[in-house]
Amino acid sequence: MTRYPPLDLDGALVVITGAARGIGLATARAFLEAGARVALGDLDGPLAEQVADDLGPRASGHGLDVTDAGSFAAFLDAAVATHGTPVDVLVNNAGIMPNGAFVEQSERVDRATMDVNVFGVITGMRLVLPEMVERGRGHVVNVASLAGKVPLRGLAVYNASKFAVVGLTAATRLEMESSGVSVTAVLPSAVRTELSSGIDLGVLPTVDPEDIARAVVGSVRTRRGEIAVPSYAGALAATTPLVPERLMGLVRRAVHDDAAIARVDPAVRGAYLRRIGADAD
Repeated sequence: MTRYPPLDLDGALVVITGAARGIGLATARAFLEAGARVALGDLDGPLAEQVADDLGPRASGHGLDVTDAGSFAAFLDAAVATHGTPVDVLVNNAGIMPNGAFVEQSERVDRATMDVNVFGVITGMRLVLPEMVERGRGHVVNVASLAGKVPLRGLAVYNASKFAVVGLTAATRLEMESSGVSVTAVLPSAVRTELSSGIDLGVLPTVDPEDIARAVVGSVRTRRGEIAVPSYAGALAATTPLVPERLMGLVRRAVHDDAAIARVDPAVRGAYLRRIGADAD
């Protein structure tokens, strides 16, 4: 039995970052189906507003730059003002995934990766947790990655950012344990979205955005600390530190764990990299 006060999603306010596409949009749809009100925040504010209009009257769209604390605070204020209720659930979903050999990555993109993937999460939690603690209930979901457990060639800084989110979530969960507020990390394997577009992942496990959305919504009920999607991939990730390095190297080569460097379609991947490169400026 959970030690957290139950959260009834019927009429609850859920705020989601990076919500105009991919996992964020799928998650917004899933929460709406559960009866919640949803505020979608995205760097592409007009797209977030358009998507929210399409989703119906219980959805609102807002511009949001998670790397700017003022923008994040304004997003939360607008969400509360629009829906007339405090934030019950925060889903920190916004993220970017540059790929390439570590020594060839630019410092600008490295900093953008950490600013979005790590400090964006930190900012969101610091803004919502005090009010949740005061009310004695609330839930935060940080969309991390199984790349926060298993390093992959070609994703070094992305790996670093997701390792950070996994640790951040675990530590803040401990600090919140007697407050009635829960913090969960959802760890997807590769998701079939723009984030991984143009990378041939071969036999590595892949999932759809809707799979992640179900896990995020389900976490409101279970309040588990960590949820891997698919679950078997989480179990495999937990065993990798126990495997001798030489044997693990054979496994990695067999599954082409260098896909983010060696198995990339430049034309397809380039469109995504250009977009996040522009966002990083």
